[in-house]
Amino acid sequence: MRGYLAAFCAAMAVLGSGAQAQSNLVVVELFTSQGCSSCPPADAILGELAERDDVLPLALHVDYWDYIGWKDSFARPEHTRRQKAYAYAAGQRTIYTPQMIVGGVDHVVGNKPMQLAKFIEDRGDQPAAVEISLTRDGSDVVIRAEPAAGTGTTVVQIVRYKPKATVEIRAGENAGRTITYSNIVMDWQDLGGWDGVEPLEMRAKAPGDLSVAVLVQKAGHKAILGAARLR
Repeated sequence: MRGYLAAFCAAMAVLGSGAQAQSNLVVVELFTSQGCSSCPPADAILGELAERDDVLPLALHVDYWDYIGWKDSFARPEHTRRQKAYAYAAGQRTIYTPQMIVGGVDHVVGNKPMQLAKFIEDRGDQPAAVEISLTRDGSDVVIRAEPAAGTGTTVVQIVRYKPKATVEIRAGENAGRTITYSNIVMDWQDLGGWDGVEPLEMRAKAPGDLSVAVLVQKAGHKAILGAARLR
């Protein structure tokens, strides 16, 4: 695992050298499972990404590993459905873990650090198509977004996630391991569509102390046009 982390950090350092500060919060979705022996290196990379200000990494634990001896405590069937929808949109016939999707578009095996770093760098160099701002008002989040030409139909989504949790895995492929997970998605809701013609202002419920992010994504599980978070 340390080799993967070292390779990823080196890749980010090399690609970032001489580059200007990124203008876009890059969303990285990791489809993972506590029962997958190939996933811990990708989970560790996501933990590294969680320390960055220019990346919004989100861990979506899937449920299709649960029958192999260990039920993932964070797994949700809707995460599996989201991964399948991405596969359908990309014309792919299978899903797998660990998989990372960068910006809603770039698909990469989650433990290929150089390719992942390049995708993050490329997406970060592009300005966000939609600028989003978030403010708290009690248990609500107030969402504002400025219109952007040519966005087409988009979906506004709110994500609530746990910044960190450590799990002792007692069975399955990772039996005997204690793994720390980062930015674990606990709730992901579609708030409705937006055509990007008029400025957007809406409110969403976000009770509790989980971290919150809002994404604007092209309909059909396509490119993520903008993202913002409240920690």
